[in-house]
Amino acid sequence: MTTAAPVLYESKGSPNARRVRIFIAEKGIDIQVRPVDLGAKEQFSDSYRAINPRSQVPALVLADGSTVAEVPGIWRYLEEAYPQTLLLGTTAKSKALVTMWERLAELDGFAPVMEGVRNAAAGLKGRALSGPHAYDQIPELVERSRQRVGNFFADFNDRLGAVRFVAGDEFSAADITTLVTVDFATNALKMPIPAGHTGLQRWYDEVAARSSAAV
Repeated sequence: MTTAAPVLYESKGSPNARRVRIFIAEKGIDIQVRPVDLGAKEQFSDSYRAINPRSQVPALVLADGSTVAEVPGIWRYLEEAYPQTLLLGTTAKSKALVTMWERLAELDGFAPVMEGVRNAAAGLKGRALSGPHAYDQIPELVERSRQRVGNFFADFNDRLGAVRFVAGDEFSAADITTLVTVDFATNALKMPIPAGHTGLQRWYDEVAARSSAAV
């Protein structure tokens, strides 16, 4: 399937946008990118709300003007439109395993890191959740978030002591979310991979060395 190149609206400061950038880099796709300045709150501007009313990045604008938001939706479009280097699985079994493990990485790792950061950062007061609505921070959630991230590290260390990549034998979208989660936790929560987590560290060293990880 071929299609006119879409336009990706994203920000270098967004971990979700990085998940899409890595996906694009792994596929070798040439896509036009337009930055959204989150520091200047450009995501709340009328012009950007016309693209994505939820005021979030990333967002992929297709040739017909349609907008696809949310990382899984953008991934699915790119996987179907550019079927080289499949990252969401190739068989019924592998597709199911990639979906399962990617969701676990997001729910058990990525989401707790985001929760901890957004409920602690002074600059996000009144913006504890991203999107069009304002929510107060709950500082008490931060410690629970850190506990959840610690459990995520332990669980994925066990998993990666038994398999090469998160979903099995092949690099996939599950590895992308896990990589971004580990880097996000390290940089934003100051929670690097704990000493002794040899399975997770072995996997991280391999995946972080891929050229796509540098985007």
